[in-house]
Amino acid sequence: MDPALERICHDHGVFLRREAEELGYDDKTFARLVRLDVFHRVRHGAYTFGTIWDRLTANERYGLLCRAAYRQARTEVVLSHLSSANEWGCPLWDAATGEVHLTRLDGRTGRREAGVCQHRGVLRDGDVVMRNGVPVMNPTRTALELTTVTDVEHALVEVDHLLHCELTTPERLESRYQLMERWPDTLRTNLVLRLMDGRSESVGETRIRYLCWYMGLPAPIPNYPIRDRHGRVIHRVDLAWPELGLFLEFDGKAKYQRHLRPGESVTDAVLREKQREQLICELTGWRCIRVVWADLYRPRETAARIRAMFRPMGTAA
Repeated sequence: MDPALERICHDHGVFLRREAEELGYDDKTFARLVRLDVFHRVRHGAYTFGTIWDRLTANERYGLLCRAAYRQARTEVVLSHLSSANEWGCPLWDAATGEVHLTRLDGRTGRREAGVCQHRGVLRDGDVVMRNGVPVMNPTRTALELTTVTDVEHALVEVDHLLHCELTTPERLESRYQLMERWPDTLRTNLVLRLMDGRSESVGETRIRYLCWYMGLPAPIPNYPIRDRHGRVIHRVDLAWPELGLFLEFDGKAKYQRHLRPGESVTDAVLREKQREQLICELTGWRCIRVVWADLYRPRETAARIRAMFRPMGTAA
């Protein structure tokens, strides 16, 4: 790799075509290196090295796209909305990561073109901070911005994540929300703030909570502690309805692989999880229902399954 271009990538994420030209790369040489994927095109006029691009995750690639748009902006901007959320480590579940979100700092009307959405924003002290070498909106403003560009379920996933990571708090969100009365597209914001819960630890758990709200089920308690006969917390379940005698475990794609112990196979982990479930049922007298990712795309059927497992209020275990 060219040391000078490598240094630019290290400092700014991408190098620009004009920077390569200033280092002596002519059109023919540049085109050949792009064709060989020595230089990988991130967006028009912005590149990284193919070896760097190949080892990046989807979120990291989106981060490079955002840096490219930031570097090419013709006015002073800050990463905002989804682009800021990515810098704060949000999961970006089912997000439109082909578009970069920037907020102009000159107060002028934004525009959308060439995969970049520029927003017009009114900034307050502390809204803009540096993160990973680029200016971004702080986590509280980022969370609120997300409610204006996506639906309730998608926004809730990201807001729950920011709360769970303690990057913001309900109090900060409520306080900042009071200053948003003239913002466009904030009809969903209040609902997201009423549904959010930082105890949810994953996209799946948040989506199940949203499914319960949407389908009119009682709200479950996330990350519910299970105690032994001496009152010690020995397990936590993903979601629970203590009064209705039910707990729910979300079996995501990577759950068992993520919790593998040294020397354990996936089969060993599944058997251990079954033993854990049996112990919790014995201690509490509750039933267990398991939900997988595909169930979230069948909300009516999944809600019916959950409802059928509820024990009537006041029924003995």
